Amino acid sequence: MMKKNYIGIREARINLSKLIRDVRDGMEIIITDRGKPVARLITAEGEDLSLEERLKNYEVCGLIEPSRGQSRKAPSPVELPEDYDRPVIRGDRDDE
Repeated sequence: MMKKNYIGIREARINLSKLIRDVRDGMEIIITDRGKPVARLITAEGEDLSLEERLKNYEVCGLIEPSRGQSRKAPSPVELPEDYDRPVIRGDRDDE
């Protein structure tokens, strides 16, 4: 797990170069606005995290509450009839 450091927006703006060096060294920087977490600085490799890993990181950072046993799976897409968009397209064409 990465070491975390909380820092305010003003201080982050002033020390951005140092913060980026810290992130390269493995630290995770949580930027706060009036004491509430609003952003994270992490290494670019963090982009490849799975949904479960991202959610766990958000929990650890206090950005979301831990799951209470409910499934974290996204709901299935809603099935729409094949011609669902035709009235919209027709309406757009009529407006031209």
